[in-house]
Amino acid sequence: MRWLFSLAINSLVFIVVAGFLQPDFYVANIPTAVIAALVLSILNTVIRPVLILITLPVTIFTLGLFIFIINAITLEITDYILGDALRVNGFGTAIIASILISTFSMLIQYFVFDPKNKSKHANRK
Repeated sequence: MRWLFSLAINSLVFIVVAGFLQPDFYVANIPTAVIAALVLSILNTVIRPVLILITLPVTIFTLGLFIFIINAITLEITDYILGDALRVNGFGTAIIASILISTFSMLIQYFVFDPKNKSKHANRK
C-alpha cells in the first residue's frame, strides 16, 4: 500500500516539476506521469545502484554531489523509454528536474511517511 501511495506522490511530483520547468520539461498527461514514476522507480532500483558503484570514486571526490548527475541520467533514460509522452530538453534541464524531484520526494517522505520524526522534533521545542 505504501508503494502505491509513493507512486501516486511521485506522479504528482512529476506534474509539479513539469509546471515549474514548463517549456523544457513536459509530461503529456496524468497516466504518463504515473508511468514515468513507475519507470523511474524501476530504473532507480535496477540501474542506479550499478551507476553509483561504477562512479563511486567520483561521487566520493565530489562529496556526493555526483548523485545528482546519476539521477539526471536515470531521468534521461526514462525520457528515452517514454518517447514523446515525456520530454526533457537537455541535460541541464534533467539535472534541475532531478534536483527538484529529489527534493520534493524527500520532503514528502519526511512529512507524510515519517510522522514520528515530526513528533520527536515538536517535543524538543
